[in-house]
Amino acid sequence: MNPNAIIRHELIGLTVKVSSSTNDAMCGLKGTVIDESKNMLTLSYRDRRIMIPKDAATFKFTLKDGTLVQVDGYRILGRPETRLKSKVRRW
Repeated sequence: MNPNAIIRHELIGLTVKVSSSTNDAMCGLKGTVIDESKNMLTLSYRDRRIMIPKDAATFKFTLKDGTLVQVDGYRILGRPETRLKSKVRRW
């Protein structure tokens, strides 16, 4: 997985941490992405499911090789299947 093109890859199964959010209660949450919809990421966090709006947070994804990649939530908005087909603009 290429860190520069993470928005075109599958996010389910990756470890993620909410680095900043408009909701202070969500900052610092860390878990595994178990589902993704157009506007939400669902994380498994301490045996609970937490739904986080994509456009209200900045995420730090840990790739399988241990690389950390920070992504603004608005960059991953949209249906996963549509986002995977889209072209990546430089960010």
